[in-house]
Amino acid sequence: MDVRTERAEPLVIVGAAIVADSRVLGCERAAPPETAGRWEFPGGKVEPGEDELEALVRECQEELGVRISVGARVGGDVPVAHGWALLRVWFATLLDDSPAPQALEHRSLRWLAVDELDSVPWLPADAPIVAEIARHLTQTAAGGG
Repeated sequence: MDVRTERAEPLVIVGAAIVADSRVLGCERAAPPETAGRWEFPGGKVEPGEDELEALVRECQEELGVRISVGARVGGDVPVAHGWALLRVWFATLLDDSPAPQALEHRSLRWLAVDELDSVPWLPADAPIVAEIARHLTQTAAGGG
């Protein structure tokens, strides 16, 4: 008999594609060992009682020490952890009064232009998001908004 408790809904993990000057902020993981050195977007788990955008703002404050304004969603849901969780990413910008991002929980940070997005090893879950961001940055640079 399977005694595992089924989740009514998958865990939601939120991420921020923070864009400034036609570049997106990438974050190099410091831990755990199996993902250290891989790159991701800042973010994390939505806590009980918290909505997704509140979680995104909180996570960026905790991980980077920044204040953000959240924009449009980037791509669709990305299943992670064998379907037990969903990654949802939004475009974001730093608020005018926000300090510069700091690597408070990551090994390092880099602002990546569209032609630099493939220069770092992204986590597999972030790969489809990176492709969407590349399309967006290319369209923006071409004047397509």
